[in-house]
Amino acid sequence: MGKKAYLILIATAVVCACFLQWQAADLNLEFSLLESSFVNTARLFRRPEFLPDFSVFRNRLSIEKSNWLEVNLEKKEVAIYKKDMPEKIVPILRWGDPMEWGGTAAGLNEVIFKAKSNFSNTALVFMPWAVNFYGKYYLHGEPYDANGQKFISENSGGCVQMTDADAQAVYEESTKGIPVLVIDKSNDTFRYPRKKPAPMPKTAAKSYLVADLDSGFVFAEKNIEEKLPVASLTKLITATTLSENAALNTSLSVKKHMLDAFGSTTGLTPGARFKVAELFYPLLVESSNDAALVLSAYFGIDRTLELMNDKTARIMMPDSRFVDPHGYDPGNVSTAKDLFYLARYVSNNWPLLWRIARGEEVRIFGKNRFLSLKNKNLFFDEPDFIGGKTGYIKASDYNGLFVFRFLTKREVERRIVIIILGAPGLEEGEQNLKQETLAIIDWLKENYFNRP
Repeated sequence: MGKKAYLILIATAVVCACFLQWQAADLNLEFSLLESSFVNTARLFRRPEFLPDFSVFRNRLSIEKSNWLEVNLEKKEVAIYKKDMPEKIVPILRWGDPMEWGGTAAGLNEVIFKAKSNFSNTALVFMPWAVNFYGKYYLHGEPYDANGQKFISENSGGCVQMTDADAQAVYEESTKGIPVLVIDKSNDTFRYPRKKPAPMPKTAAKSYLVADLDSGFVFAEKNIEEKLPVASLTKLITATTLSENAALNTSLSVKKHMLDAFGSTTGLTPGARFKVAELFYPLLVESSNDAALVLSAYFGIDRTLELMNDKTARIMMPDSRFVDPHGYDPGNVSTAKDLFYLARYVSNNWPLLWRIARGEEVRIFGKNRFLSLKNKNLFFDEPDFIGGKTGYIKASDYNGLFVFRFLTKREVERRIVIIILGAPGLEEGEQNLKQETLAIIDWLKENYFNRP
C-alpha cells in the first residue's frame, strides 16, 4: 500500500470513529469498534452542537428491534411499538400537572407489574387496566370509586389515563420488563444566528456548560464529560427522587442521629415532624444536610441512594454516582453534561422545586415553617432566575447550576442553563462564582440576544 493511500485510510478511519463515538455517546451503546485506538483520537475532534432529548432512547430501542411502549406527553398519545414499528397509537385523556406536584416520570422506564384493577391509596380510586412503569406512576383507564362511578378530573396525579378500551389494549401488550419510554418535551427547532461570537469570558473552572434547555444548543463548553465532585448539587437529584417515589403529604419524624451531618438547620429538632414536601425548603433554600438525612428516612438511606442512582440512568445521566443524599462526601460525582439533563428534567417535570429554590411559597400539604430561611441560592431574587443550586466542599471547590430566562429581540423566551463545576476561590469563592456567572450572562446577551 502506498504512503498516500495509507494516510487516506487512516484519515477515513478517524472520521468514522468520530461519527461512531458521537453516536455511541448519545445512545449509550457499546460497540466493540469504539474500543479501538481511534477512540482517543476521535475525542479530540468531538464538540457537541446540540444535546439530544429523550427521543434518543427510541433510536437505541429501534436498533435493538425491541417491543416497547412510548408515551409522548407533547403529542398526548401512547404508542405500542413492535419490532421498531408503531402497531397501535391511542390518545391520552389526562396526565399530571407539574405545577401541582403532578409531574409524570419521564425518561426510559419499564413495566414493573400490571393489574386489571389497582387501588390508589393516594386518590382513593380504582385504576382499571393498570400498568406500573416507575415509582407511583401508572398507565391506566378511567378511574372509578367504590360504587363504580367514574372519577373525572382535569388532570391526574401524575399517571397517564386513557379510555378503558385503549388502556386494555396497552395492558395486553405490557409484559413485565418491556421498556416504557416517556418523552416529556422534545427539542424545539429554534436556531440562533450562525455568526462567530466573541470569546467567552475566561474562567478557571474545571468544567462548564452553557446551553439552551429547550433546543439543546450548546453555546460554550469545557470538559463536559469529566466526572467531578458536585457537593450540594446532589440535593437536586435527592428532591427529584423523593418527589417521584414518596407520598409528599407523609409526615417524617426528626431523630437525633439525623442531625449529625455537617451544619445545622433552625427548626429541625429531635421529635419534630414535617411533611416530605415541607422539608424540600431547608433542603433547597438553605442547603441543609440535616434535611437530606431526614428525607432519607422515608425509604431508609440505602434505598434512597439506590433510587437516586437508578434515576440517573433513566434520564441520561450515565456518569453520575451518589453515595450520600446531601453531597458532603466527595464520592458524589457527576458531569456538566449529566447535570444538563437534570436541569432539563426538573424544569420540565418538577418546576415547583425551582420555585422552592427561589423561596416562593408553594402547596406543601400543611403549614410551612421554613419560609423565613436564609436563601443560599445566589440569584434567588433576580427576576429572570428560574431556579438552580450551588454547592461547595473543599474537594469540589465551587459549583453552580443556574437556569435563567432570556428573551430574544423578537420577545421569544428561551431557558438557558449555566453549569460551572470546580471554580476555585478562597474567602470570596462564592462571590467569584456569581461574578463569573454574571459575565457569562452578559456574554450571552451581547452575542446571542442583543439585549442590554
